[in-house]
Amino acid sequence: MKVILQQDVKKLGKKGDIVEVSEGYGRNFLLPKKAAVLATAENMNVAKAQAGSKARKDAMATDEAKLMAAQLEKVSVTIPVKIGEGGKLFGSVTGKDVAAALKKSNIDIDKRKIAIQGEVTGEGVYEAVIKVHPSITSKIKINVVAG
Repeated sequence: MKVILQQDVKKLGKKGDIVEVSEGYGRNFLLPKKAAVLATAENMNVAKAQAGSKARKDAMATDEAKLMAAQLEKVSVTIPVKIGEGGKLFGSVTGKDVAAALKKSNIDIDKRKIAIQGEVTGEGVYEAVIKVHPSITSKIKINVVAG
């Protein structure tokens, strides 16, 4: 029995996949739970149209992410920190600090998508990697100053 999945099913496939399942599994589990619909000609056409639409949306999102990554390459952020004797930092500089500094520049990026390369040990210029899209990253300069 061929069915079109309406939601992700563990060990079977993702939403929109057309899969072959046994008659009993399809009739007794997938169809009653509305996890799948029969793969009729009409439903197949709808599924193909949705797949095409999803592909176009993914391509647009990738293009937008590339543009944003190119713009972020030009950005540099200054973060003031407390520094004690011998040039040692009080606390640390994290993705949250970088996100807050970017927010002041009207750039809204989630702190979980920011990773600072290396360890921030004192004043200086550091690099942070921002994950703009699952496959696209961008690097920005972080200037840590005493403040």
